[in-house]
Amino acid sequence: MTGRDKSQPWPLYQNRWAAAIPVSLGLAICCLIFFAWLSEQVLKQGTDQFDAVIRSAVHQHASPLLTTVMSVITQLGNWQVMMAGTVYLLLVCWYRQERGLLLLVLVTMAGVGILDGTLKLVFHRMRPDPFIGSKPSTYSFPSGHALVSLCFYTLVAGILSLRSDRHWNRVLIWTVASLLSALVGLSRIYLGVHWPSDVVAGYAAGLICMGSVRVLASLATPTKHTTPA
Repeated sequence: MTGRDKSQPWPLYQNRWAAAIPVSLGLAICCLIFFAWLSEQVLKQGTDQFDAVIRSAVHQHASPLLTTVMSVITQLGNWQVMMAGTVYLLLVCWYRQERGLLLLVLVTMAGVGILDGTLKLVFHRMRPDPFIGSKPSTYSFPSGHALVSLCFYTLVAGILSLRSDRHWNRVLIWTVASLLSALVGLSRIYLGVHWPSDVVAGYAAGLICMGSVRVLASLATPTKHTTPA
């Protein structure tokens, strides 16, 4: 059985951070390039046909039951839910005296909120006419639900998977996190409150953010080798 020095802010398997640096950095760089290209296409209205085709394809499957389901799922990306989840994570980290993780959660979610608001103000893209419900008052590009939900659920998945030494458990955690994030993005397209390219851009921005956070966390955390208790 292995032990952990509780004075250390990072979990027992913190060496996984370092192992993921090349992948995380490469992913962040690729997504940054893609986001820059997609932004240029949006500004030139080069995504209009793509957006129209995807919106139409998704909307043709609309039904009362599916509308109810999507209306519930989209709430999982609302800022109220994200705020409550972030506060809960902060309280857990504080209670467990894991100050490194507390700082990681605080910086990540605050940064994501600032990034979302800044990008919307920079691009000033108008929302489409929604299929269901009223049109939100904020700008459209990128999708804040897609961006914030991806960052929050992958952050939770990262914290949980670092504490598990079972491969199948980590796969399950990441599968659930990915599915939740994907469904939130799909719900925004289904309800018609975002262009599909907004959702894609939100995911790209989220991957840039989380890839960068993971690299910085790896560099800021000394790798320790554990010894038997």
